[in-house]
Amino acid sequence: MDIDTEVVARVRCDSGDAVEEYAWSSVSEERLASAAPWRMFRWYRGQKHYSGTYWSATLRNHVIYESRLELARLLFADFDRSVHCIVAQPFLLETVQEGKLRRHVPDFLLLTDQVPVVVDVKPLHRLSRPEVVFTFGWTRRAVEARGWKYEVWSEPPTGELENVRFLAGFRREWLFSTALLQELREADLHGVTLGQAASCLPVHPASQVRSAIHHLLWTQRLVTDLDQPLGPSRILWQAA
Repeated sequence: MDIDTEVVARVRCDSGDAVEEYAWSSVSEERLASAAPWRMFRWYRGQKHYSGTYWSATLRNHVIYESRLELARLLFADFDRSVHCIVAQPFLLETVQEGKLRRHVPDFLLLTDQVPVVVDVKPLHRLSRPEVVFTFGWTRRAVEARGWKYEVWSEPPTGELENVRFLAGFRREWLFSTALLQELREADLHGVTLGQAASCLPVHPASQVRSAIHHLLWTQRLVTDLDQPLGPSRILWQAA
C-alpha cells in the first residue's frame, strides 16, 4: 500500500468543528495528540453500548469511550507506564480499496515510549466477520507502513481485568499522604505479602497503609501477580 497517495487522515480540531486533512504518512504524533474525538457521544433509548468518560491518571483529564470493552482497554492503557498520551477516536482514515472508498475511525491512539499504537477494540465473536477482517486488514497495512504498531484488542483475562479495575480506584495520587507514600517507598517490602505490608507502618492506620499500597501497585512502584485475586497472601516485589 502506497500510504503517500492512497491513505488520507482527517483530524478534528480541539473545538470539534473544523476538520484538517493530511496525507497519512505525514501527519505528526504531536498533531494527533491534540485531536478532538471524531464522533460525538451516541445516546438513545435501548442502545446496547454504554458510552461515558473515564478520568485518566496518565492525562489528568477525561477520555471518552463508547462501550464497556473500550473502557476496559482504557484502564489497561492508563495502567501502562509506557503510555504517555491516550487519544480516543483520533482520526478518520480514508482510502480506496477494491474500487470503493473506504473509511475507518480507530478507537484509540496510544503514544508510548516506543512507537505509537493504533488500537481497534472489538469483541472476540465479531472478529471473524468479513467486513471486520477487511477493514482491519487495510488499516493494519496503513499503520504498519509508518513503522507504527496496530493492535486489535478483545476481551482480556477476567482476573487481570478485575485487578486493574480495582487498582484504578486508587489512581488519584492527591488523595494519599505524600509522607506515607514516601515511607512505603523507602520500606523493604520486597517478598512480603500484601497482608504483612499493610501492618508495616504501625504509626498509621492499617486501612490507610493498605490503600497507599494499592496506589503504589497502580503506579507500579510495587508489583505483584495480577492473574490472581489481590488478597492478603499476594506477594509484593519492589519494581526494578
